[in-house]
Amino acid sequence: NPKPRFETPVKLDASDEECPSGTRQLLQELGSEKFAKWIQDQKQVLLMDTTYRDAHQSLLATRIRTQDIMKAIHYTACRVPQIYAFEDWGGATFDVAYRFLDEDPWERLRKMREAAPNILFQMLTRGANTVGYTNYPPEVVRQFLRLAAKNGVDVFRIFDCLNQLDHMTLSIDEVRKQGKIAETAFCYTGDILNDGRQKYTLKYYTNLAKEMERAGANIIAIKDMAGLLKPEAAYTLISALKDAVDLPIHLHSHEGGGCTLYTYAKAAEAGVDIVDVATSALSNGTSQPSMTAFIQALSNNPRQPKMDIEELETIDRYWQVVRAYYAGVDGKMTSPNTTVFQHEMPGGQYTNLRQQAKGVGLGDKWPEVCRMYAKVNEMFGDVIKVTPSSKVVGDMTLFMVQNKLTEEDIYERGETMDFPKSVVDFFDGKLGVPYGGFPEKLQKIILRGEKPHLETPPAPIDQEKVTQDMKVLRMPETEEARSSYCIYPKVYKDYIQRYHQYGDLSILDTPTYFFGMKPGEESWLRINGKMVLIRMNYITPPSDEGFREIQFEVNGMPREIRVRDKAASEGTTIIRQADPTVPGEVPATLSGSVLRLIAAKGDVVKKGDPLMVTEAMKMETTITAPIAGIVQEICVAAGSRITSGDLLAVIE
Repeated sequence: NPKPRFETPVKLDASDEECPSGTRQLLQELGSEKFAKWIQDQKQVLLMDTTYRDAHQSLLATRIRTQDIMKAIHYTACRVPQIYAFEDWGGATFDVAYRFLDEDPWERLRKMREAAPNILFQMLTRGANTVGYTNYPPEVVRQFLRLAAKNGVDVFRIFDCLNQLDHMTLSIDEVRKQGKIAETAFCYTGDILNDGRQKYTLKYYTNLAKEMERAGANIIAIKDMAGLLKPEAAYTLISALKDAVDLPIHLHSHEGGGCTLYTYAKAAEAGVDIVDVATSALSNGTSQPSMTAFIQALSNNPRQPKMDIEELETIDRYWQVVRAYYAGVDGKMTSPNTTVFQHEMPGGQYTNLRQQAKGVGLGDKWPEVCRMYAKVNEMFGDVIKVTPSSKVVGDMTLFMVQNKLTEEDIYERGETMDFPKSVVDFFDGKLGVPYGGFPEKLQKIILRGEKPHLETPPAPIDQEKVTQDMKVLRMPETEEARSSYCIYPKVYKDYIQRYHQYGDLSILDTPTYFFGMKPGEESWLRINGKMVLIRMNYITPPSDEGFREIQFEVNGMPREIRVRDKAASEGTTIIRQADPTVPGEVPATLSGSVLRLIAAKGDVVKKGDPLMVTEAMKMETTITAPIAGIVQEICVAAGSRITSGDLLAVIE
């Protein structure tokens, strides 16, 4: 595809300026408890800027690169030092940096900290899940939080996807030990003012807040991840929280349904202390409301934040151009989507799930995916939907849409189906127990009659094996590398292997990283502290074997390399489709790839024995034997690309 033409963004140059004192210095001076009192004493509503984390996670599938962040964050910290905090780390940014951007998130954190030493840095951590999708042993959680604090995080927004406080207490304890701020969040779902929807009541939320205060929280956050909190409900909830606890209240929401700026205004009226906003170019849609729109909306209100609007608009002109680099993953929601009040999909999941749906061939069925998401939530008993529980609902949704399944099909034929691993793990209790418990009939089907391993503690990690693996894989000998490998072993291993193969890809400008160079194009790169001019001369068509010759220049010296074009070398082999009428023919459940083989030709298997593990857009599925017998054929290899319905194995 031809490389798009991009405008040059406005240069935000404050390189010769030192950042004035800000909230970070105040925290260091006062300590976390006195700092929390300072927040409560403010007349103005404080603003947390999510541009560097949740805004792009919600709009651009978490894809913004460090290079683009670094061209804005120092200038912002210098010219708008009244910002309460940058939310700039954690959540999905951690694994996406490794998976899709070929970047080290720890290095990003250190670079941002150096550039903006005056503003608080806030991260999102999922309690016992840290920044992963499963529960980790206590020593892994503590190590991760300690390192995050050491590398620059000041405020830790701690939550649990099922609002289980006992999954958060260890994180609260460690954050307090590090002298940092423990912002404990409850996830908001439902509608407290809807008499017909009273599973999650006002009392439920105020009781949670009281328990969090007793557990050591410095700040209480309302995490309205889908933007479901309507204006009058926000006024009621925040007023009740102000009466229930003596802590600052921080509101996080998303603008997808179109009500949230109004919600924030009502929250300010009720006494909210902090709200989450983003630069206008990365606001609205599934992101947070616009920072400047909120400031203007509170004109003539005593609680209006006092900031330099002209500087904020200048910064926004930079992001207007940069957003275009990420057009390929841009959700492009240009109008309010009030269907969010039906499907309740979190803003941070909306664009990611849409990308996943495209990746497994369901891009044209997005409205059906949204309707199925709501149906799956009903089937699961109306669960709180936020990472990783929202991923469970999303995985089940794609599984059902791709395989053309209805709720009735699940109840009638579910015991023979291979459900996504995240769904099996959820019903097995690996994420904890949802409020109100599991739907027993569905749990029995998904676990195939096995008893759930509720609240089974995660097994300790073999640190000696980790040390050996790190040496074999030539990983950096740092605590941060160890932490990453303990949380994401495969993701981190793959990143390190690509790093050894290709070098540091973070030095490429963003259009080149995503789209490559075209013949005749030149690009300046800083390599080992020196500026190097790369010129692309030509690329040959692919050979019969799928290779291309690339001729280019480095500072005028000609070079030539031979690379494999994966798209051209995949071959034309036609993979047979499984016959649904033959019980022993095992089909792929989702389009993706084979992660690893477990069974081999000639193995004797029982019904339900694992045969292989497949992966589709971060979703793992263990494929099991539909019948007992002998494996006559394994039709794929580890790494094979597969499409839904492809024949994976034959059992007789």
